[in-house]
Amino acid sequence: MSRLSLMLALLMLTGCGHQTGVMTPLAAAAPTPSTTKVDMLVATTRQPSGDPATLFNGERSAKPHLTEVSISIPTNRKSGTVQWPERLPPNPATDFAVTRVQQVSTIAEGRAWFRQHPKGGHALVFIHGFNNTYEDSVFRLAQIVHDSGMQATPVLFTWPSRAEVVAYQYDKESTNYSRTALEQALRTLADDPNVKDITILAHSMGTWLAMESLRQMGIRDGHVNAKIHNVILASPDIDIDVFAKQYVELGAPRPKFTIFMSQDDKALAVSRFISGRVSRLGAINPTEEPYRSKLEKAGITAIDLTKVKAKDSLNHGKFAESPEIVQLIGQRLMTGQPLTDSKVTLGQGITAVVGGTVSTIGTVAASAVAAPAIIVEQPLNRSKRPSAGVDQLDDNLKPQPLTQ
Repeated sequence: MSRLSLMLALLMLTGCGHQTGVMTPLAAAAPTPSTTKVDMLVATTRQPSGDPATLFNGERSAKPHLTEVSISIPTNRKSGTVQWPERLPPNPATDFAVTRVQQVSTIAEGRAWFRQHPKGGHALVFIHGFNNTYEDSVFRLAQIVHDSGMQATPVLFTWPSRAEVVAYQYDKESTNYSRTALEQALRTLADDPNVKDITILAHSMGTWLAMESLRQMGIRDGHVNAKIHNVILASPDIDIDVFAKQYVELGAPRPKFTIFMSQDDKALAVSRFISGRVSRLGAINPTEEPYRSKLEKAGITAIDLTKVKAKDSLNHGKFAESPEIVQLIGQRLMTGQPLTDSKVTLGQGITAVVGGTVSTIGTVAASAVAAPAIIVEQPLNRSKRPSAGVDQLDDNLKPQPLTQ
């Protein structure tokens, strides 16, 4: 099957779209009692669209932009879903609705905004995936923050995605274009004395951007900034061999890593096909060798969502659509609480690979191993691609100076 055929098949799987041009704030009106509000700071390398209904498009900007955005969320809704308006203007009683948009011109203004939204000094930085508009990423983060009940100040980093299935390569290059901007944004956030710790939550192709930015930071400084405590990679669209190098080049000490995986992820299956048939990190089975041993040495927590029923036909957004998983992110992973106790209930059939021995996590059958080091795919044809052992990787993957 050709790449074009695969992309067309993927396009058919994605189904119908939703209302666009939803970023125009609602006119000032009396508060609706059946809503809650999520305030976020949005950093972007997208180009301004010149249209208040969209704010930013999918083209690349020569400089980053910062905006504060407020989203109204109806309370009578299913967790894990985004209620897109069927018509404009949206109805706050039934739809997600933008209530405030304000450009932030300086770092001082951004820090002033953070002081007004402290949440104990905890910050969440969300990086969206492939095929997302500006408004897609804003509404998704609002949904995650609301449904998780997290006590953290939300910061969105949105990069120039054209939001077209056939623009996969453009989107991938846009993540590379944006990696220094994300690194600088993370440094600026960490330099704020009001920020105590940072959790990075990245999805799909956004995990590549997150890892590349952290890798740059690690190479420059010898390690990732100490305020970055947690890195959560959901459905990571990363070549597993490349992830091995990225992880080593972060330096030490490293943040705590958690990876959400699913072997039935159709989007990652397409990505694997068009990327040389090398497994994607988000589609491996973490309980099988050689992955289990590599995770054990690396200290990475892996959560297998293969048996979780997804609302999307691609099985690519389970981390945000499952109420239990969203709660896990907000209530435990971001706060550093262990998964190996009886209070964790994720749902039947979800497998977790964490530090320790084989045990049961709530109602979850869990294979627990002592995690991280490096994850490297065991090649199927060993005569063509001899596998490298951990010692070889440790010898070969010394941090290299940045050349750009």
